[in-house]
Amino acid sequence: MAHDYLKYVSSIQSASLHDLMQEHGQEVWNYAYLLTKNSHVSDDIAQEVFLQAFLHISSFRGQSSVRTWLFSIARNAAFNYKKSAFIRKVTLLDFLYPVASLPSAEEQYLNRAYTDSIWELVMKLPPKFREVLILDACYEMPLAEIALLLRLSIGTVKSRLHRARAKMKTYLKEVENREGS
Repeated sequence: MAHDYLKYVSSIQSASLHDLMQEHGQEVWNYAYLLTKNSHVSDDIAQEVFLQAFLHISSFRGQSSVRTWLFSIARNAAFNYKKSAFIRKVTLLDFLYPVASLPSAEEQYLNRAYTDSIWELVMKLPPKFREVLILDACYEMPLAEIALLLRLSIGTVKSRLHRARAKMKTYLKEVENREGS
């Protein structure tokens, strides 16, 4: 176990801040956006995450992957932001559009509309369900790492994931019923 810890620390210390940002930057930003729903705040949080990671690399114990550790820092930064007086008074909503290069404008429009409608449904989920669903579906994080990141039991993560999927099915059926009538 001690050998594994040393392996993690030495591998991270040899990595530069640039390497960490290249490998995990977009995922950290996306996760920050998921938590804050604000692209400008997500920019700030992502920068803060990598600064904190670089400054506190020695505190990384290797109990999780580097990505999970970075997500943990992002989660704490996002929650600190949400606790601030400013965010309690003002909430800004930006929209997340994935960058895609498709052959035709029509295909781009249809894909964007579909993606937007799915994201709209995901964003309707309560935060505790949305977060677990995104970590599982988008980041393909193992349940054990999700539990570690969120400081929950694996059973709670499984339950929330099951409920999130059930809510998404309900939302999708409602959309189908509205479009069918």
